[in-house]
Parts: sequence; C-alpha cells; structure tokens
Amino acid sequence: MTLPRIVAAETLDGLAEDDPAAMRSRHDLQRIHRLMRTRGIMARALQRLLASRPAGAPLRMLELGAGDGSLMLGVARALGSRWPAVEITLLDRQDLVTPATLDGYARLGWTASTQVIDVFDWASSHSPAVREPSARWDVIVASLFLHHFEGPALATLLAAIESRARRFLACEPRRARLALAGSHLVGAMGANAVTRQDAVISVHAGFRDQELSALWPGGRAFWAVSESPAGLFSHCFLAERSGLGGAGVPL
Repeated sequence: MTLPRIVAAETLDGLAEDDPAAMRSRHDLQRIHRLMRTRGIMARALQRLLASRPAGAPLRMLELGAGDGSLMLGVARALGSRWPAVEITLLDRQDLVTPATLDGYARLGWTASTQVIDVFDWASSHSPAVREPSARWDVIVASLFLHHFEGPALATLLAAIESRARRFLACEPRRARLALAGSHLVGAMGANAVTRQDAVISVHAGFRDQELSALWPGGRAFWAVSESPAGLFSHCFLAERSGLGGAGVPL
C-alpha cells in the first residue's frame, strides 16, 4: 500500500542556530548524507543536467535551504577540477556557513557567497531583502528541502524557481517503506532525539513516482523533466528548459 504524503513541522527548524541539540542534529545530518550517498547522487545528477554546458563555461548556481553549506561543498569536491568557474550562492534563513567552508569552495576554484533570507522572501521579487530579484540562474539546487512544504507554499516556491532557473535539481527523501524503516534506525548511528524524530517526519513528507513532475509549473513545451528514485532512500527531480539539452535522462 502506498504511503500517504504527510507534512509536519520538523523539530530542527524550530531551534535556534546555537542550540546544542540543533548543532548535534546538523552533525547527524552530515553523517546521514554520507550513508545515503547524497553527494554522489547530486554530483551525477548535476553532470547529466549540465552535460550540454560548454567545458569551462562560467556557471551561476543557487542552493536553496543550503544549511551550513557542507553538502554542496562535498558535491563540489566530487566534481573535482572539471568545474573550476562556478559562482554559488548558499541561501538559508539561518547564518550557518563558516569562513572555513567558504575557504573550502575557494580552494576548488569556486566562488561562494551566502544569502541569509527566508526562501519565501526570496520567492517574492518585491521583497527589499532580495538581491538581484530578477536574476536568472544557470541551475538552482535543493536537497532535502522541498519536502518541508505542501499546497500553496510549495506551489509558490516551485513557481519562483521555474521563473528564475534554466535548470533545477531537487534531491528529496523517498516516501517508501524501505526508507521509512531506515529512518527508524538512525538512532543506531548515535543520532540525537531531534534527528531521530525528524528523520521519520522527513520520509512521510517525501516524494515518489511523478509527484513533483505533476506539480512543476513549467509547460512541457518549454521544459524537459525527469523524476526517479536514486540510491536506496532518495528521490530526484530534474528540470531543464527545452533546447538546453536532455534533462529527461533517468538517474
């Protein structure tokens, strides 16, 4: 039987940046990403999504819900020196990115900056807090982020992404019984109570089948989309403006 999608508030989202439980949970998430092989999944997806990009061409990237920036830094390291001219903006409502993380990007030849803003202020082109409100990004990425939203909020966010991106990649929890079973076992790796609770909530709010494709506001005459399971526990959605290449390649 298919698990129904249920979105609930996650504990980590309500904790202060410097709360010890939040700091521990963010460390847990880094380990969970390693177990889920999220970095490799995202690196491969980006390579496919950007296969038509000329070698060495500059690339403007935006990560929504970037957290401490460590996940995309791992992706950048997985891509190695093949992409030396990347300008990435790490957007999050909390100021979590450290100078050491920014230096890590710089050592790879990437130019990283942060934008501390709520994603729905970013989605509003009229918000005075938004830098470059009409900017068009070569690629927007989101990892374990879209599943926090449903209904009008998710529609608003997807519409803002569609209007500002040439390409979009989302890597989300897969809503499936295997992933749910795995979420109940994160305590075995020493995860704290916040992470144990949020892991289960995340899977219940995750995606499956063609759910994101059905919600994507871009018309099929203008966008090529692909959506499929990735790894054991992840679910990926790729969208690319028509004429830029072939995003419709299963992961």
